[in-house]
Order: sequence, then C-alpha cells, then structure tokens
Amino acid sequence: MIKQGIVHKEHRLAGQGAIFLCAVLWSTSGLFIKLVDWHPVVIAGSRSLPAAVFLLILRRFLPGRQNIINKKTPVLIALGLCYASTMIFFVIANKLTASANAILLQYAAPMWTALLGWVVLRERPRWEQWCALVLVGMGLFLVFSGGLAKGSLLGDITAVLSGIAFACNSVVLRLKKDHNPGDIMLFSHLICTLFSVPFFFLYPPVLNSGNVLSILFMGIFQIGAASALFAYGIKRIPAIQAMLTSTVEPVLNPVWVLLVTGEKPSFSVLAGGGLIIAAVVFSSVKRYMPRLRRYRLTL
Repeated sequence: MIKQGIVHKEHRLAGQGAIFLCAVLWSTSGLFIKLVDWHPVVIAGSRSLPAAVFLLILRRFLPGRQNIINKKTPVLIALGLCYASTMIFFVIANKLTASANAILLQYAAPMWTALLGWVVLRERPRWEQWCALVLVGMGLFLVFSGGLAKGSLLGDITAVLSGIAFACNSVVLRLKKDHNPGDIMLFSHLICTLFSVPFFFLYPPVLNSGNVLSILFMGIFQIGAASALFAYGIKRIPAIQAMLTSTVEPVLNPVWVLLVTGEKPSFSVLAGGGLIIAAVVFSSVKRYMPRLRRYRLTL
C-alpha cells in the first residue's frame, strides 16, 4: 500500500512538471514572434510547418493510430479552422500590440467559452462564471485603455479575436468528442501553413540564422512539444491543478519580452491582466472544487 502511494505521488509530480514545462514553452511565443522580423502571417505559417511535421512524426509512435486520410478527414479539416484562426490572429496581435496585451486578452478565452457553450451547447453559465465574466470585462477595459494610449487598438482587437477563435475551438472539440484532438491540431497547422503561402510571395521573408532558428524553435518546441506535454500531464493531475499551473504562461510571456527586448507593459495592462487571470482561476477553482475533494478522498 505504501509503495502504491509513492508511485501515485511520483505520477502526480511528473504530471505537474509536464504542465509547468508546457506553460513555460507556451509563454515564449511573444518573445520569439517579436524577434522574427517577418510579416505576421508568414511567421504563423512558417512555425506551423515544423509543428505539423513534429506532430505527424509523433503520431506514428502512438498506439491505435488510424490512417490520417479517412472518412473523417473533411470534418477534421473543418474543425481545424478554429485553431488555425487562433494562431494567425495571435501572431498578428503580437506584431501590432504589446505581447502583454496579446497574451492577456487571449487568456480570456475560457470566459468566451462559457458564453458560446450557453448558446451552442445549451450549458448555462453558473453564478461564479457570471462573476468571472464581470471581472473579465473590467480587465478588458483596463487593457484596452493601455493599448489605446499606445495606438494599438487594432492589435488589441485582433488579440480578442484570437481568444474568441480559441473558445470556438474548445466548443467544437466538446461537440465532437469522438474525434482525435491530435489530428485536429495537425490539420490546424497544415491549414495555417497553406493559408500563409501567398504571403510568402507578397512579403518575402529575410532568411538568416536568427529568424530560421526562432521559427524552428516555435514550431518544434513552443507549439509541437508543448501539446505533447499537456496531453501527458493532464492524465496525471486534476484539471484544476493543470489550470492553475497553466497561469504561468500569461505571467511569463511579457517577462521574457521585457528581459530581451525591454518592452515594458503599462500598469493598466498589468492590472487588467491580473483581473483576467483572477477571473479564470476563480471560476475554475469554484467549478472543480467538488472533484478536487473527491480526488483527495481517494488518496
């Protein structure tokens, strides 16, 4: 019994570490997007190509895999449009506004999911989610006021669209639970790559070691490996623990940019981002607290 408990704790520790490392990798997106001096759509497509190759290679080692071209392929491609839009909007937002604005505005996605879930899934938000929506609205107002002062309204709006697209992705995944999320992610990257092809001719990228290495890092690690780490960790720790650990991403994102480029987020952006994070954490903790109590009783 003692040995079994030790093994269980080791699994939880491994899962916790995987989610934390995943969040750290996600948080580097703002920095590397800033470092690559290309058109934002070219960046989005360029990093999606190695990500698709990485996921395709990883897929071959997964048990029970099916041929990627089958009767479900058209549906997977359609579902992949949501996440492809998320990535494209997010990269554009990082180029048009501060990285802190982009990641914090996108991080309101769980609240958009609650609203879309009410309309599409007929799941009415709970009272704590309504409270969280109010906090998110206040946070968005503060972030927008900081963005307007810098003349980056278009970037802030694009970041909001990225969060809405990400929320749509979450809703369609819940509607299509029988489909493989990994394949949907793969097709999302393929769509993003194909969408960016015309922009390569309109805005030819400058190829140098810095740009190429940054794109490869984002594609293989920041997008590809992070997805694999999240899938590994979520199986070993409660959802609430994973959500709380993932809040490392919006906190670290502007930190990396500040340390390397010197871009400092305004106080209004920090205050608004704090409200958004607090809203997401509050609604998540309240919703999953009964499950967490049951989980503790089984230890």
